[in-house]
Amino acid sequence: MGVGMGLGMCATKPWKWPGQLSPCTCTHCPQWPYCEKRCSYCNFNKYIPRGVEEAAMQKCLVTEAQTLLRLSGVQRVESVFFGGGTPSLASPHTVAAVLEAVAQTAHLPADSEVTLEANPTSTPGSRLAEFGAAGVNRLSIGLQSLDNTELRLLGRTHSARDALRTLAEARRLFPGRVSVDFMLGLPAQQVGPWLGQLQELLHHCDDHLSLYQLSLERGTALFAQVQQGTLPAPDSELAAEMYQRGRAVLREAGFRQYEVSNFARNGALSTHNWTYWQCGQYLGIGPGAHGRFMPQGAGSHTREARIQTLEPDNWMKEVMMFGHGTRKRVPLGRLELLEEVLALGLRTDVGITHQHWQQFEPQLTLCDVFGANKEVQELLEQGLLQLDHRGLRCSWEGLAVLDSLLLTLLPQLQEAWQQRTPSPVPGG
Repeated sequence: MGVGMGLGMCATKPWKWPGQLSPCTCTHCPQWPYCEKRCSYCNFNKYIPRGVEEAAMQKCLVTEAQTLLRLSGVQRVESVFFGGGTPSLASPHTVAAVLEAVAQTAHLPADSEVTLEANPTSTPGSRLAEFGAAGVNRLSIGLQSLDNTELRLLGRTHSARDALRTLAEARRLFPGRVSVDFMLGLPAQQVGPWLGQLQELLHHCDDHLSLYQLSLERGTALFAQVQQGTLPAPDSELAAEMYQRGRAVLREAGFRQYEVSNFARNGALSTHNWTYWQCGQYLGIGPGAHGRFMPQGAGSHTREARIQTLEPDNWMKEVMMFGHGTRKRVPLGRLELLEEVLALGLRTDVGITHQHWQQFEPQLTLCDVFGANKEVQELLEQGLLQLDHRGLRCSWEGLAVLDSLLLTLLPQLQEAWQQRTPSPVPGG
């Protein structure tokens, strides 16, 4: 460990956009904003309508997808992720229409990962098969818990039996390509019973699993109940123990923790999510969707953070008028982009390789930024970070405390950026 590496790994290289980070490639994120009901913990942009004008929504999703693909100059879409809301409430025909629009506007390879988020009660087996026929080849199932009391607490409409039945049918239809979400850190939840649920889930799950700690968000029913004292606040120490013991159980079962919250075996990593953590471009389509891309089609060479209009009716009006419903555009400076590269890249077990860093910053190397800093050296000596010929990454122990590590790393990046020697002006 440590930084006694050959400094050749930190030598300046010319800027280039290789393969998966090319400005001509992206991932695609259509958002279906509607749900049957609002879960007690959720503060996402979602709506519970009396009726959905699906034909109008479908037309607008198609239009915005085409507009933003042309605006971005993207030529190849690596993956598509239908999120929400509850996108499994949309018709398979809508999913097929969006995929067709993407394929006609840019190249969508036949083997591209196409994921649909699904809830157990909204996706019977026949409907899952129809989504498969529409072009979906991967499912992400919001299972959350195998305890019916916990499911009711979360406001979920399915039972543990529903979840396992849907999971079995999904695995039959999409073998090796089914992910499940599983939550920890709920009010009054205890380590032993939760681990028992996880062990039970391992008898039923496929090759991808996401562990998420409950986050109490203002404006949710759970937040209000905890504030009013009708529910105990989640115990952060117990949640940390669940996470540590849970990831150990998954490692023993052959899962690779390839990201802070995500585990895969048999190579079943999510292409879409991996691109996100590698700071690849992604186009957010639909009400409240977020995106990061360079609008080359408009002559820009600066990546932008974009947010689409939140409310579905207003978003549809804007799409019909302008071709897209972008509400907010924020150009990202080079330092802001590097902060994202650092914070997202360190969430993965690979971390940030020297080559990956140089794709975004060819002058200031990882060694320049972190190699001589005393506080970073302490993190290296504690075994929480590794900086070597491969790059900068968290250890197994470090992944569990990444937020605290970033309190040191981000200020150090900002300081190094301010102190850097400006690159010569061409022709100057």
